[in-house]
Amino acid sequence: MAEQSAFDPPVGVAEDLGGVRRILAPNPSPMTFRGTNTYLLGARDLAVIDPGPLDEAHLEAILGAVGPDQRISHVFVTHAHLDHSPLAEVLGRATGAPVLAYGGPQAGRSAVMDALAESGLSGGGEGVDAGFAPDRTLADGDVIETEEWRLKAHWTPGHFGNHMCFEVGGMLFTGDLVMGWASSMVSPPDGDLTDFMASCRRMQALGAKVMHSGHGAPIKDPAARLDWLIAHRESREADILRALQAGAATAQELATAIYTETPPALIPAATRNVLAHLIDLAGKNQVHSLDRLSRDSRFTLGPGAG
Repeated sequence: MAEQSAFDPPVGVAEDLGGVRRILAPNPSPMTFRGTNTYLLGARDLAVIDPGPLDEAHLEAILGAVGPDQRISHVFVTHAHLDHSPLAEVLGRATGAPVLAYGGPQAGRSAVMDALAESGLSGGGEGVDAGFAPDRTLADGDVIETEEWRLKAHWTPGHFGNHMCFEVGGMLFTGDLVMGWASSMVSPPDGDLTDFMASCRRMQALGAKVMHSGHGAPIKDPAARLDWLIAHRESREADILRALQAGAATAQELATAIYTETPPALIPAATRNVLAHLIDLAGKNQVHSLDRLSRDSRFTLGPGAG
């Protein structure tokens, strides 16, 4: 975490990370850390990964990093959050490069999350880019390659239904699924903890040498970070099950009881996180909702909790 805490690169400057360049967008916040990382891959035909927010200065920084003998040939988007995808359409129009992603903002969402959305649950997280529409959709396992690079797309829902990670050699571009500076937000109905845990375990099997995430410094020990993320979620699950031993409770009541050192302003985000766990636990029959599943549902321990 020391390396992540020290992460503070100059905004708008293309920095060589060894095999890829990174440009930091000017959108720091509690949700985005120093800002969104945009990556440029290649020496002649360039792939841009996560163009970032709709920001003129960032667009100019990306275009300014393209040399006289270079062109942007592909634009890849990990997921349709406002800090990752809005600039993609503009960049595509400016360069003629197609925008590639898993799909629009509702693509990949589970039936459980669709039902939650229909019940009125929305919002939370970094904000959805509702108008995002790629020029070309990518399926899990699709490979895009040029004479210089070979990119494999992995569908990794969890943080967001249409989230993808992109594998290039020993590098894995993880968007917001895996970050070094913080644990990923999983906020229903767009975030799904059951999917998140499955995606993290899938990424473990890839054996990446380094992870380049949407925010923060490179993750130089991917295996350790994934182990920590999975253990962290399992620990939070145990906290919730212990708290429910005292009786039925809502996600907000549980968040207030569990996140005792969290500032009040962040309790709504913590509540979303707890709700994500409760939905996952309900799917495993470890908790039971006393009424129709919603943000205000009261939960009790289920028969599988033992």
